[in-house]
Amino acid sequence: MPLIGGKLAVRLLDRVSRHGTVGYPDVATAYLGKSKIEILLGSSIWDEFRNRDVIDFGCGDGAEAVEIAMRGARRVIGIDIRRKALEGACARARQARVSEKCVFVAEWHEPVDYIVSLDAFEHFADPAAILKTMHRLLKPEGAILTSFGPIWRHPLGGHIYSVFPYAHLLISENALVRWRSQYKTDGATSIEGSGLNRMTIRRFERYVAASPLRIERLEAVPIRRLRRIANRFTREFTTATVRCRLVPR
Repeated sequence: MPLIGGKLAVRLLDRVSRHGTVGYPDVATAYLGKSKIEILLGSSIWDEFRNRDVIDFGCGDGAEAVEIAMRGARRVIGIDIRRKALEGACARARQARVSEKCVFVAEWHEPVDYIVSLDAFEHFADPAAILKTMHRLLKPEGAILTSFGPIWRHPLGGHIYSVFPYAHLLISENALVRWRSQYKTDGATSIEGSGLNRMTIRRFERYVAASPLRIERLEAVPIRRLRRIANRFTREFTTATVRCRLVPR
């Protein structure tokens, strides 16, 4: 149960966040000058993608999709529901001269060899439906490669709500949403409504178990400072990133 609520909690969040200017840190800075895909999925991933059809599910501005195309994939399909993101991804592909190998769309129907999903499963409003869609878009011998985090019980698992470690667990949802509404205009009235589904490792495993997919490999990458105490009993609190390979049953 949250320990702090009401106006006191809102004032605390506002003060610690410097009136909304400091929230969840931009994790993208961790990949500056580096390959995000290679860091999260390993350098051997390029051999798997070579001459294959790959979907980047939730492609955003297309950075990873374009890299996959440049590193030897036969065709890359970037899927995103945001039109501006798709427009930016197309421009990025043109600039990198891989437009002929890239397609950026809101929907796709043809099965592919691989599906990549990075930093998305903690945001999907309906993870069960997403898993079914991914299965439908995957060839029988294909694989889904996903990495997501921080998970809900990570010190910063509240993303924008984690203005200090574990703020999202210590402060009431009502106060968190009230504080956020001072700086965001999307009208969200809940944590889920602001784009977080409170994903944990256990919840993810349950979603997969109820899907047409199975976990071939799952790695809970520990927070560096908590590595010594990271194990299957503490993983929800000590995991920085989840890496997983899913295949059809």
